[in-house]
Amino acid sequence: MMTITGLDATDIEILKLLQKDALLTNKEISFKLRKSIATIHERIRRLKEQGYINRVVALLDRTKIDKSLIAFSQVLLNGHTANTLYQFEQEVVKFPEVMECFQMTGTFDFLLRIATRDMDAYHHFYRNKLATLPNITSIQSFFVLSETKSDTAYPL
Repeated sequence: MMTITGLDATDIEILKLLQKDALLTNKEISFKLRKSIATIHERIRRLKEQGYINRVVALLDRTKIDKSLIAFSQVLLNGHTANTLYQFEQEVVKFPEVMECFQMTGTFDFLLRIATRDMDAYHHFYRNKLATLPNITSIQSFFVLSETKSDTAYPL
C-alpha cells in the first residue's frame, strides 16, 4: 500500500472511497472500514482541514447539459514576464467555457480544456473571448471525438 506523508492506511482508504462516491455517509464508510462513525467523522474533518479534500462536487453528464463539444487549446504568449503570465491567467479564468487552465512546459505556455455546446459556440468563444486577450501569439485547438476514459480519482 502506498504511503502518503501524514496519512495512515485508514485515511488513505477514506480518500479512495470518497473519490469514487462523495455521497457516502460516515455510517457507510465506517461499515466498509470497520471503524466507528465518530472516528470516520473526525478523520474526514481533519482531511478537509489539512487540505487533502479540497471540495466535494457533483460530476455532471456534459451531454445532458448541452456541453457536447470539448476542445483542448494550446496558447502561446508573446512574452513571458511575470505580469504577462499573471494577466493571461487572471483573464482566462473568467470565461465559463474554460474548465481547466494549466501553465505548461514545452512549445506552448498554457493548455485549456474548453466545454461548449457545439462548434458554433466554440467559434464564438474563440473569436469574441479567447482571441481578444492581449499578448497571445497563437492558439491551436484540438477537438475531442470520443472519450475513452474520464476519471477524477487519483490512484492512492
